[in-house]
Amino acid sequence: MAETKVIMPQMGESIFEGTLTRWLKKPGDSVKRDEPLFEISTDKIDSEIPAPASGTLQQILVQEGQTVEINTVVGIIGDSGVVADSPVAPAASKAAASTPPVAAPPAPKTEEEDETAPGHVSPIVRRLAREHGIDLSELAGKGTGINGRITKNDIVAFIEQRSTAPASADVERVPMSAIRKSISEHMVMSLRTSAHVTTFFEVDCSSVLAAREALKAEFERTGAKLTVTPFFVLAAVRALKRFPILNASVEGDAILYRKTINVGIAVNIEGGLIVPVVKNAGDKDLQQLSREINDLGERARTKRLTPDDVKGGTFSVTNPGQFGAVIGTPIINQPQVAILCMGGIKKRAVVVDDAIVARPMIMLSLSFDHRIIDGAVADQFMADVQKQLETWK
Repeated sequence: MAETKVIMPQMGESIFEGTLTRWLKKPGDSVKRDEPLFEISTDKIDSEIPAPASGTLQQILVQEGQTVEINTVVGIIGDSGVVADSPVAPAASKAAASTPPVAAPPAPKTEEEDETAPGHVSPIVRRLAREHGIDLSELAGKGTGINGRITKNDIVAFIEQRSTAPASADVERVPMSAIRKSISEHMVMSLRTSAHVTTFFEVDCSSVLAAREALKAEFERTGAKLTVTPFFVLAAVRALKRFPILNASVEGDAILYRKTINVGIAVNIEGGLIVPVVKNAGDKDLQQLSREINDLGERARTKRLTPDDVKGGTFSVTNPGQFGAVIGTPIINQPQVAILCMGGIKKRAVVVDDAIVARPMIMLSLSFDHRIIDGAVADQFMADVQKQLETWK
């Protein structure tokens, strides 16, 4: 009987493990090659993983919620309807776990079991403890590994026990998802790294909205839904060419000027935020930007982004205005040095030629790294963006 092993894929060069969050099929189900088979979460993205072959899902080897290293076999696809028994899940009783199946090959040693020095814990154990605020001394002498060593399963069990401990009726303790933990760590790291400063500009969107109305039908005929966001991205890209320091990054005591402009577009997804990147944005026109921004947003929300889609950004744009925000003060997406924030477009009373008129106005903010960008340069950049938008033709 032909069998195909389903493995945990490597979703990027710096990613060495993933959490299997959900199986989309159960043992005995028929699957087709390239059909979504399971979902994973890493510290970069959430993604659906396609089946490597057609056949029947015969065995699930890694349960939902388990984190395993890349290239770990998570399931078996066969060419018949015969379904093998699934292995005992990590939460099974010690008695069951201590009775291996007859003639089963010895299980490979885990990273924790390979460590033999007394009192040593593996990097995975240390990282899990740090992420969940666990003092390893609390588990001293209680480990289930060799010589009482603390293993990854001990940490997981401790976390589960703590999360189910009695609490007041008005509190629910929910562990962070992998993507939420990644966002949390990245934001705190950014605040520690950069000297954050934010400047604010108000922009009259009359010209942009008129241009959008004139172009909307033409764009939609080619399958490119036109929103206001591409106008702001294009204006930012043009200004970045004139103020390249905002497209740079810091490496030690050196400034790295990026010759390619790759714009990250913040996308709200279930359980967090992700920033897919429009590559070579400096070479694209309004229609190309519109098409790519729509495509990245749709694939982000349907978990179809690739690791390459979320790396290489040199500047970012975020749009909380779509949810009604007047403006925000976003945190810089490291190792970038600036991020543009769009508020909501609202009609406001403004003075034009000494007359009070109603105009569609938007607040823009720019958070920038004051280590290498002076306030005057940041304001010149924003004035450039403002002028483009208010005189759009």
